[in-house]
Order: sequence, then structure tokens, then C-alpha cells
Amino acid sequence: MLDQNQFKNPFEGKVRVRVCGILEEDGKFLLLKHLSIGPAGYLWSPPGGGVEFGESVHETLKKEFMEETNLKIDVKEYLFTNEYIDNKHHAIELFFNVSRISGTLKLGEDPELNKKSQILAEARFFSKEDLKKLSQETIHNAFNTAGERDKIAELRGLVTFKH
Repeated sequence: MLDQNQFKNPFEGKVRVRVCGILEEDGKFLLLKHLSIGPAGYLWSPPGGGVEFGESVHETLKKEFMEETNLKIDVKEYLFTNEYIDNKHHAIELFFNVSRISGTLKLGEDPELNKKSQILAEARFFSKEDLKKLSQETIHNAFNTAGERDKIAELRGLVTFKH
């Protein structure tokens, strides 16, 4: 695992606009384990990433899914906006339902980070029971906001989490 004290996260200290995709298949949700994030030293979060200048949110989400999971997706319904603020990060995240068009799940990497600084550690589908077993500190705050974690696709509006 990366040492949080030695890893300089390039996303710290600025507002970042991200898109995230909720992929549910057979009652299971796809999450990626990100190292060096959160109070536990890792965080399970839906695939997604930062929007680049000139790139639409749909284009970004499709690109990020391919880079991180090897899956080609179709972007469906816009769900909600999550705003996360702590002493290092400020993210505005747009969440969408997505569906798989093709591909076999395979953990990819973040091209914004060099090989030695990769933070993606695992890609996995979680059942409702699996989601319940994750501690609050190890799962994206939007799942905790949803009440029952498998109800994340039912969230609407603006969710703000200030830590």
C-alpha cells in the first residue's frame, strides 16, 4: 500500500469536477479500490474521473471506464451531484447510471499518475450484503448518504459532504 505521508496527490488543493458511473449488474455494484484516500488509507468508489477542458461529461465517463475497468459503457440517466470538501480536496462529482456495452472487467490504471504512484488496487462487484459489510470510512460518502447503500441510484439533487 502507498504511504499517505509520502504520496503527493495531484488532485489536492484545487476544485475538481468529476464524473462517476453507477454500474449495477445482477444486483451488484462495480467499485474500485483507491489507495491513499480516506481515513482508512483506501476508499471503494465507483469508476470515474476528472473532466478535462473541452471534453463532455459523457465522453469523460466513457473514457474513464475504459481506462480503469476495460469496459465500454453507455451513459444513461443523470442521478445526482455530490460535493465533497475536506482540508485537502474539493470535488464536484456528477453521478450517472451506466450500462455495459462490452468488455471483460480488468483493473486498469490512471494515466494522470505515473506507474509508481498508481492508486487503483482492485475492481470488484459488490452485492447488497457486501456493501453493508464495508465500514463507513472505506466507501464513497454518497453510498452512506443513500441510507441503504444499494439505493444509491435513487439519490437525486445535491449531496454535500464536508469533512
